[in-house]
Amino acid sequence: MLAPGSTIGILGGGQLGRMMAMSALQLGFRVIGYAPAGDNVAAAACNDFFENGWGDKAALGTFASRCDIVTWEFENVPLAAVEAIPANMLAPHPKALAIAQDRLNEKRFVEELGAKCAPYMRVDSDDDFARAIERVGTPGILKTARDGYDGKGQWRVANAHDAQGVRFPGRACIYEGMVNFETEFSVILVRSSSGEIRFWDSTANTHKGGMLESSVLPAGDLVEAQVGEARAIAEKTANALQYVGVLTLEFFATGAGPVFNEMAPRVHNSGHWTIEGAATSQFENHIRAVAGLPLGETGTRFASVDMRNIVGEDALSAHRILNEAGEPHLHLYGKKEARDGRKMGHVTRVSHEKP
Repeated sequence: MLAPGSTIGILGGGQLGRMMAMSALQLGFRVIGYAPAGDNVAAAACNDFFENGWGDKAALGTFASRCDIVTWEFENVPLAAVEAIPANMLAPHPKALAIAQDRLNEKRFVEELGAKCAPYMRVDSDDDFARAIERVGTPGILKTARDGYDGKGQWRVANAHDAQGVRFPGRACIYEGMVNFETEFSVILVRSSSGEIRFWDSTANTHKGGMLESSVLPAGDLVEAQVGEARAIAEKTANALQYVGVLTLEFFATGAGPVFNEMAPRVHNSGHWTIEGAATSQFENHIRAVAGLPLGETGTRFASVDMRNIVGEDALSAHRILNEAGEPHLHLYGKKEARDGRKMGHVTRVSHEKP
């Protein structure tokens, strides 16, 4: 268990790191961040911040020497950078990153634990892509096996003719059949080093352009009926990884049960509502877990919750939201450039009445 005044290191400088750092400071810890130079909005919430490349082993070594434990805020931190830090200082275990960074390995991993996935095929060439279209069928989606997020590195294929306009990008991909689903939902859990697991309620999620648009509670009857099965898969995943911290698995709610979509070994956009809406937020519980502190209760505090992302130039007029009745909770991340498709903040609306 880390004592007050100990230092938590965070790899990554985005909004997730910012909100993790704020929770760590609240619990009496010091925070040092590390990320390549850029618009590192987490730096404002850190006691110190390293702006060095992922390949700078000397800087990573110095960073680690000043920390008592190191965690990360996004799953695309290069494994080589993580491996430059002593393994006993890392939480979660880097195995979770290695699996989540490759969509094919990720699907195989959860399938072995009993999860259902959309039909898929590895694609390493134009010929592979053509065979995948034939075997998996259309509609489908071609995704890069690595480095994709928020809809980036993805190409939808409506039919075989449409596939002629989609070119293999020249690096490993996966082609997935589209899933006929009613809604998407997340299972977000926190696991302690002793194996204790707690779940937050699952929101119904909507996406726009591959990016999360909103997360809403109650999630609806279909999601409620499938949460138990999805949680069982998430728990098996966390235990198989000996995971410590917050872990997120995304699912499609279908007529045939929950279908696994992807895993995020970190705090998650669809859990931002927990800051105001749950007894303990995902950010605080992640810090509690990696610091060896008792986990907080995860129960929902309101009858309804509605979290929505603020994207691009909508952030420039976001303060108008504060005029709304019902005390909306506005979070702006302090990013300098409000460009199209960039998450700039979120707003959470809570109520003691169901919609």
